[in-house]
Amino acid sequence: MTHLRIFDSSDGAAPHIDTRDPHAIAEALAPLGVRFEQWGTRALPEDASSEAVLEAYAPEVERLTAEKGYRSVDVIRMTPEHPDRAVLRTKFLSEHRHSEDEVRFFVEGEGLFTLRDEDRVYAVLCEEGDLISVPAGMRHWFDMGPSPRFTAIRMFISPDGWVADFTGDAIADRFPRHEPASA
Repeated sequence: MTHLRIFDSSDGAAPHIDTRDPHAIAEALAPLGVRFEQWGTRALPEDASSEAVLEAYAPEVERLTAEKGYRSVDVIRMTPEHPDRAVLRTKFLSEHRHSEDEVRFFVEGEGLFTLRDEDRVYAVLCEEGDLISVPAGMRHWFDMGPSPRFTAIRMFISPDGWVADFTGDAIADRFPRHEPASA
């Protein structure tokens, strides 16, 4: 279930806020400029092609691309069998930021986005049906867990796609990792 925990940036042990209420999550993230929505889910085969995934969510994707000007949309799928899962997990666990919004819609599975402002750290577990848009410039990291399983639609303004500016700060090491119950 979608989950938000908000910590003091100096302490990853005890959250100040811990909620699974999607409305409370959206309200808590909105002042940061983070967009959080839940879209209706579609029944798709586990091995659905990227084209089938994009077709199933075409109305939502078209609405968002028209609103925000995204020019590139793709589908990323990660499974426990992916040969580069450990390397990719490590890369995404390093705090970074982007020059444009990072937009993900979880078609299936889950992943933990952790966002940082000056005083707080927001750990947002996104699951099937969740859309998150992390604003350009916001420091964050992503944990897909040791046995990742997710399919997500990604939207970009730049055709170059995912380009990170790593901060070099080791803050991510002080906060909880994503360890799915099914792992």
